[in-house]
Amino acid sequence: MPTGHVMMAITLDGYVARKDHSLDWLMKQKTADEDHGFAEFLGTIDVIVMGSGSYRTVLGFEAWPYEKPVVVLSNSLTSEDVPPELAKKVEVMKLSPQALIAEMERRGWQRIYVDGGAIVQSFIKLGLINDFKLAIVPILLGDGIRLFGDLPSDVDLELTHTKAYPSGLVELRYKVA
Repeated sequence: MPTGHVMMAITLDGYVARKDHSLDWLMKQKTADEDHGFAEFLGTIDVIVMGSGSYRTVLGFEAWPYEKPVVVLSNSLTSEDVPPELAKKVEVMKLSPQALIAEMERRGWQRIYVDGGAIVQSFIKLGLINDFKLAIVPILLGDGIRLFGDLPSDVDLELTHTKAYPSGLVELRYKVA
């Protein structure tokens, strides 16, 4: 069965983006000389799954950053919202997380990079996340889009790795127990 994996930058107060999905707070961090393992992480996954907010944010980047297939889970977007140059890289689906997992298995995709606050929260609630690689960024926003929301029950985690960087960023890796 396919497994969900999270790698995200998160503020010290638990936000992954501002309410408008802006990542300006992340871009001002002095981390240019640090390798946080994103390319290595992407090398271990088969497909990226994100919500419409994350998709719109990534579309605003100077260049499309992914070579892996991207699935956008959305009830508001359609394939017509995908620019022609990304048509072979990005697919919009209106599936529940459980139905998405079944579709990923049908396609032979086993490791899913789950990205975006709401999508991560929905996968956590359904027990579809296996591990987290979080980059705690030394900034407080006070408001924004949280990575973790209300949960129906506890999610026990096992710390598997920590690393501090000169920028003040701290990497934490957890496996869902």
